[in-house]
Amino acid sequence: MENIKPEILIVDDEPFNITILVNILKSQYRTIVAKNGEEALQRAKIESIPDLILLDIMMPDMDGYTVCRKLKQDNITKDIPIIFITALGEELDESRGFESGGVDYITKPIKPLILKARVKTHIELRKAQLNLYNQNMILEEKVLKRTKDLFDSQIEIVHRLVSAAEYKDPETGSHITRMSYYTMMLAKSYGLEKKDCENIFVASPMHDIGKIGIPDSILLKPGKLDRDEWEIMKTHTNIGAKILANSSSNLLQFGQQIAISHHEKWDGSGYPQGLKGEKISVFGRITALADVFDALTTKRPYKDPWPVDKAIDEIRIGRGKHFDPDIVDAFEKVLPEFIEIKQKFID
Repeated sequence: MENIKPEILIVDDEPFNITILVNILKSQYRTIVAKNGEEALQRAKIESIPDLILLDIMMPDMDGYTVCRKLKQDNITKDIPIIFITALGEELDESRGFESGGVDYITKPIKPLILKARVKTHIELRKAQLNLYNQNMILEEKVLKRTKDLFDSQIEIVHRLVSAAEYKDPETGSHITRMSYYTMMLAKSYGLEKKDCENIFVASPMHDIGKIGIPDSILLKPGKLDRDEWEIMKTHTNIGAKILANSSSNLLQFGQQIAISHHEKWDGSGYPQGLKGEKISVFGRITALADVFDALTTKRPYKDPWPVDKAIDEIRIGRGKHFDPDIVDAFEKVLPEFIEIKQKFID
């Protein structure tokens, strides 16, 4: 492949001029020719893209300036260097050539040594640009791989943290899987950006990580908690936030927001901070609805599962009170998907 000569497209409406240019360049380059602007536009994209174009200006139907502009507007041909070759030698003519996208300007009559020198210079520049582009692509691939490796390691950390909490609460096995899908579905339906949807998918299982600090006698109590027990249970939000605090990991930062805010309520009656409306993190608001839906529709130490229809009605009742109205609307749009996930991941 290294021995293949660079290819040059010669565009001129005069056969005599084409012959001269081909004879000067054929020992060092492969040449293809076009006799008008339309043919040049077509030949510039046939099989292989030429490494350089020598373009006459004065041609019938479409002049060289127009051909050059069209080539520069096409993503396939925009990077091909174009040298104008013409009898027009005025400064204004040269200026128009550069403005239309040309890289050089050679006037007739052609001087072979000058032509060869200019062509060689721009061929080498083009080769250097391609090499740089390829190196940048390789570097970008390495960066993407490294970024993926880091993200994967963060996901592993999250899974290990959540697994630690599972030892305290055996009911959470499928719950955390459902929470990932529920929150991601809600985030998409609500209109969050793709990256935020991916982050909440990974981070939402950390919402109850603070339960690792709650005594088993309270966490696993069959039946309703008394007032003092409930106050202790509520501290799992602050415990979770402390566990995840001060991390440089974007995912753990998401997790902290969710842990501290997923029991806040839209009307300000939630805990631990009593935040209201949009002062509550959007990730916490999304997780709150997903968590309630899952809690209502599954068996817990203190309750039997509710029918799905009853749980949906409860969430509708909580619209504007417990839940952000827009997130309830987003929930309504993805109800079939919620039910499918509930049926797929059963405790």
